[in-house]
Amino acid sequence: MAKLKKKQSFVARIYMQLAVEEMNKSINEPRPDGKVPPKVGAILLFPDGRIERAHRGELRDGDHAEFTLIERKLAYEKLDDCILFTTLEPCVERNLPKIACCKRTSNARIKTVYVGIPDPDPTVNGKGIAHLQDKGIKVIMFDRNLQKLIEQENEQFIEQALERKRKSEEKTESTIEKPVTSADFNELSTEALEKFIKEAKLPYKTDQLEFKRYLRDLGALEYDKKSKQLKPTGYGILLFGLEPRVIYKQAALKCAVDYGYGNIETREFDQALVLVPDLVQEWIRKVLPSSKDTTSFKRKEIPAFPIEVLREAVINAIVHRDYNIEGAKSQLEINQDKIAIKSPGGPLPSISLEQLNSFKAPSISRNPIITFVFNKMKLVEEMGFGMEAMKSLNKKYDLPLPEYNYAAPFLTLTFPRTMEAVRIVSQHDGIDQLSQEELKGYEWVKAQDEIATKDYAKHFEYTQRTASRHITNMLRLGLLKDNGEPQKSPKIRYSIK
Repeated sequence: MAKLKKKQSFVARIYMQLAVEEMNKSINEPRPDGKVPPKVGAILLFPDGRIERAHRGELRDGDHAEFTLIERKLAYEKLDDCILFTTLEPCVERNLPKIACCKRTSNARIKTVYVGIPDPDPTVNGKGIAHLQDKGIKVIMFDRNLQKLIEQENEQFIEQALERKRKSEEKTESTIEKPVTSADFNELSTEALEKFIKEAKLPYKTDQLEFKRYLRDLGALEYDKKSKQLKPTGYGILLFGLEPRVIYKQAALKCAVDYGYGNIETREFDQALVLVPDLVQEWIRKVLPSSKDTTSFKRKEIPAFPIEVLREAVINAIVHRDYNIEGAKSQLEINQDKIAIKSPGGPLPSISLEQLNSFKAPSISRNPIITFVFNKMKLVEEMGFGMEAMKSLNKKYDLPLPEYNYAAPFLTLTFPRTMEAVRIVSQHDGIDQLSQEELKGYEWVKAQDEIATKDYAKHFEYTQRTASRHITNMLRLGLLKDNGEPQKSPKIRYSIK
């Protein structure tokens, strides 16, 4: 089978968009039980550039998109080196003699699968992605803005699936979802519970039985048959506990600010998680120093870093960290050049550093119960990582964008505090070879989805020739990529690599 030409660029987003377009063609069969089927589209990319596509119900009522594509349309073709794009996590359970879509995909020896959104139905709920990964298949999630389109088209399906998930008795092996039998309700902080009730606008008081039932349904409490009492789960202790670190020694945010000349101030926050954001914000307002910008002949003071963006990043570190990693605390480090937030646990297997650094990370949460509580309290967007807040730094504050990197066990998000500091902070070798004007241009491109040379020229009021020279240099240094169109095509666009 012919291989892709070396000069041809692979741009995954193109095929993600095709899968979404195919999804919208889905023909959902009427069901007497009122269950809403999902709309699903699938695209298969062959090594030679050939594309095959399918959608749910295309050839027969109820047929899944992956089944239609792999078994009905391409049953006798070799698919080993193909890439599959599907808008929904492949199914896991099918009544015999039917075969689940995740197994059809692995049996076809497809090596890479792009998945639109996870399927929250308890029969799937991550198991489809896990099956693919267990079979050595690389799984990558769609960009967040495309996920939102899929979610909108499948709103009723997702709502019903989440309800089925809520009612399901299925439990995972994560220790923080299990009851802490040595604890009881009295070991939860009244202050934390009252804050949750107030900010989530719940119609309860902390001592009401209805509130305890609500916490049970949420997953913060669980009935213990032996003691015949409601016991806090690990999530309950982390979110509302009087002293979470009695049980989880790693449940703390360690902060440090370096004022220079050896003057360092430290603080540790180990309260119930719902109390931490406000406490950290108050501390940051007191300690955040102004920085110096020396990019011009005259040094000038730069206003303190925008608190709302930093707050969002700290909350994400609290919400999405891996609490099963013992001995590793979340960290916040501030100095004149940068602000770094370290969160224990790497990106989830289906989220790449490239997606994080292009601010297109998909909506997967490591700790869905913590995410749900913080969302109810309006502290964080439930589906997503607050990427828009990060992208606003350049446009709203004329600041460089942050950068993610992973060195076990920490995923680190680093904010350069000035354009000059980008050269110190960035992991990209080519940054040092950019001129000051190119560096500012690079930071602007990072805040966009895609740009044309004319967009770059217009924004900076450069000539087309100067804009082209800047972009060419960034491509040469491996900082940008194109969308695969010929260099002289009016359709060619550039984005961050």
